[in-house]
Amino acid sequence: MKLTLFDLDHTLLPIDSDYSWGVFTTTIGWTDPIDFKRRNDEFFAHYKAGTLDIHDYVRFATNALRLQGAAKAAAAHAEFMRSVVQPAITEQALALVRQHREAGDKVVIVTATNEFVTRPIAQAFGVTDLIAVELERDQANGGIGWITGEIRGVPSAREGKVTRVEQWLAERSLGWSDVQSTFYTDSINDLKLLERVNHPVATNPDAPLRALATKRGWRILELF
Repeated sequence: MKLTLFDLDHTLLPIDSDYSWGVFTTTIGWTDPIDFKRRNDEFFAHYKAGTLDIHDYVRFATNALRLQGAAKAAAAHAEFMRSVVQPAITEQALALVRQHREAGDKVVIVTATNEFVTRPIAQAFGVTDLIAVELERDQANGGIGWITGEIRGVPSAREGKVTRVEQWLAERSLGWSDVQSTFYTDSINDLKLLERVNHPVATNPDAPLRALATKRGWRILELF
């Protein structure tokens, strides 16, 4: 199997979908604009520095969703797709994904952003296989099956991306030796998965990844 893995934010999208969703929830009145922006910026700085506590972040990022409920959340996300995400999707990114699909590759998006935010975005790229941060839902007696703010299983962030891809492979009775793998990402946070695949591609890379890719002779792609 030819397996092509894509990071999402700043790789296929020129924006950070998680951060942008947070900004969007402020614009529709779900969060306090000053306090939310301050905390959102702090978490984003930790992400870029590689020091993010993803469990704390997901509790913060999904709190408004949890409080608003499933129906309002779905309607808001549809508007988020229309007004924020769709205008950010470039023909270059769509063409790259399409190129791999038409070549017969199995295409998977692997992202540290949660599944609620990213599932419709993956679908907009024509990708059905998504490895994202999975959200725990309240399944207790009397529960409504809505998100709790906690992460279910291993978060697909940093070295967790390797674990989650290995789980995805194992579910199909495959291992790394059974696939010819490529991974596109912009971030040094994804170093462990870049080192694990056959063909790492530094895509719109941040400064640390650009330096490392240059040193190691990895392909560098400027998609945007």
